[in-house]
Amino acid sequence: MGIDNRKVVLVGTGMVGMSYAYAMLNQNTCNELVLTDIDMNRAQGEAMDLNHGLAFTQANMLIKAGGYEECHDADIVVICAGVAQKPGESRLNLLKRNKEVFRSIVGEVVKSGFDGIFLIATNPVDIMTRITQEISGFDSKKVLGTGTALDTARLRYELGKYFKVDPRNMHAYVMGEHGDSEFVPWSQALLATKPVKEIFEKYPGEFSYDEMEKIATEVRTAAYKIIDAKRATYYGIGIALTRITRAILGNENSVLTVSAKLNGEYGQKDVYAGVPCVVNRHGIERVIELNLESEELEKMKKSCDILREYYQGL
Repeated sequence: MGIDNRKVVLVGTGMVGMSYAYAMLNQNTCNELVLTDIDMNRAQGEAMDLNHGLAFTQANMLIKAGGYEECHDADIVVICAGVAQKPGESRLNLLKRNKEVFRSIVGEVVKSGFDGIFLIATNPVDIMTRITQEISGFDSKKVLGTGTALDTARLRYELGKYFKVDPRNMHAYVMGEHGDSEFVPWSQALLATKPVKEIFEKYPGEFSYDEMEKIATEVRTAAYKIIDAKRATYYGIGIALTRITRAILGNENSVLTVSAKLNGEYGQKDVYAGVPCVVNRHGIERVIELNLESEELEKMKKSCDILREYYQGL
């Protein structure tokens, strides 16, 4: 991967894609950002709009619209494209339609000679990431999804409020499907280096496990509340995408809960799910296998079974 000229191609200039592009610009994350969309007129307009704000930022970026041929020397291709769910449409039918969309997108990207990293945001992200890996034929380490990265950020935000500390000093993860079967392994949750379970025991009247479960539910249902209020979520996932992109381009070896292919970790195989991973310029350097309790391992199995069931339905 070229470090001096960091190039990203964004496929899909909807609200999620452009929230990502806007965050990329403000954080000066890459040198070259190419926007592509089935509606190229829109992609050109979005590129113009971003360029007009360059003078007010610290960024030195080349931002433009372009076709799939731009992918040939890109470091990362980020896919935010996909079809919207129709009223009354089943999740499986939506998956089938999105699979066909991805077949055309990924096929064109690979045809360009692209040899970088795929980063997927389209929902259901775990399944769409697996589809991307299988269509592309790429090493699974080079195909990752946003997974539960945003869910984990939401969790840390809520825990920070609850314990009255900076969320960056809360260390906890949301794992499994980015969806209804995701879960929080509380055995791994820490305030600084102190397990939260010890805090429950030491201060039973002030902090409780029941409150933690309420927080987990709040995190799991956050997207529904946002969608109910403003019809869609996009800022949070756009910033999460940017964080993952920085980890890749900067070769950071950062631990992020991305959607990764499991090869025996947590007793699971041949499924993509959100798990803590070391992310760097190679994509997923390795999956970090936490010492989950038996009940947590069962929740992980249930979540992965659901993901496999939906995938097999395709």
